[in-house]
Amino acid sequence: MPSTAIKSFHYNAAQSTLRVIFISGMIYDYKDVPEEVYQAMKSAQSKGAYLNQYIKNNYEFIKVN
Repeated sequence: MPSTAIKSFHYNAAQSTLRVIFISGMIYDYKDVPEEVYQAMKSAQSKGAYLNQYIKNNYEFIKVN
């Protein structure tokens, strides 16, 4: 199901980094995200709800742009 907030997201397994690109154009890298969390986000019905509940307040992040 397409997200109303998230344009796309990618996982870098070598660095355990989840990059989230929002429809607004903002890009965030979430650090030390386990691959299982990424896989669960891929499977989630609502990507935005999953991000809010399981990632945003649990992993350090940097704003890329």
